[in-house]
Amino acid sequence: MKTKNYSISINDARKLMLSQQLLTSDNKSTLSVVKHLGYVQLDTISVVERAHHHVIWARNSSYNPSELNQLMKKRKVYEYWAHAAAILPMSEYRFSLVRKKLFQSRESSWFPRDKKVMDFVLKRIKTEGPLQSRDFKNKSKGKNSGWWDWKPAKKALERLFLEGSLEVSHRDAFRKVYDLPENIIPSSVNTSIPSDEEYYEYLINLTIRHHGFATTSEIAYLKKFDLKKNVQKTINNLVEDGKLVQLNINGLDDTYYSYPKLLNQKLKARSRVLILSPFDNLVIQRKKLENIYNFKYQIECYVPEPKRVYGYFTLPIFKGPKPIGRIDCKADRKNKILIVKAIHSETSSKINSLIKTKLNSFAKFNNCGSIAWQ
Repeated sequence: MKTKNYSISINDARKLMLSQQLLTSDNKSTLSVVKHLGYVQLDTISVVERAHHHVIWARNSSYNPSELNQLMKKRKVYEYWAHAAAILPMSEYRFSLVRKKLFQSRESSWFPRDKKVMDFVLKRIKTEGPLQSRDFKNKSKGKNSGWWDWKPAKKALERLFLEGSLEVSHRDAFRKVYDLPENIIPSSVNTSIPSDEEYYEYLINLTIRHHGFATTSEIAYLKKFDLKKNVQKTINNLVEDGKLVQLNINGLDDTYYSYPKLLNQKLKARSRVLILSPFDNLVIQRKKLENIYNFKYQIECYVPEPKRVYGYFTLPIFKGPKPIGRIDCKADRKNKILIVKAIHSETSSKINSLIKTKLNSFAKFNNCGSIAWQ
């Protein structure tokens, strides 16, 4: 089948990606955001509201952080590993079984397979119901010196979770509550392991669905097992069938792929101001962010203080499809003050007044009644 060649400008590529990220309009429901994006990354850093809440708020300014846990308890979403710990739509649960099956067949230096402890942990949960790691006493001698010294039961819980023998029921004060899969996964959910081809098509659709277009490497982003060549083979078949098209973005050398229906839609320019999480789905693939938006971004909380350029926890700021700055801020929850430590403009003009309304909304989202500039 002869396929049509598509070519778009870098500006249209930026608008398409922003649109597919659901960032061109407001008030998307929490469930619809998770379903469309395919995952929302969990993160423990709480300088401002945690990443999983921040990502949804960016797409729904009326979002309440309690909604995500409610969806977990209603079994509309579940927790597992995407490229990192994440909340995923229950409707796509079966695709997590591929990674779970992989964990069952390999060892892990972080979570070694200790059958005796794992059997003990499973037996207690089967008998007592949902449990947290703190419900298991640490009988090891000595004082913990860091997260890598987790007690044996905690390691067993995580191993069982990664293998699919346990699921996360919900979070209590951000601590995982573990339970058996049969108590978590609704009977209506498809739990058959997808074929290799189904899994590759899922990865392709997932990435293009929320990015608008993608390279083969972006589709196989951070996957630890060898599937890039298999994804490429599936892409070639879909292109040959006319279901997927090859896309050229003017000025870029990479080969992208997309769906004709996405490329044929009319894109409207939106100028919404966006304050994004460092772990937002739009910015998490740093190389793609730089290629498409010419925005080189790094979160600096992992960088030694003397080497930081912008600040400990800078947040990207966009105005429509254009990155306009970064803001380093912190929520003082005790005093209900959003402290702005620094703001950096990507243009020649100051952006303080430009983002004033959005910053007030962000402060409210962080349960802060005022803003203090340092």
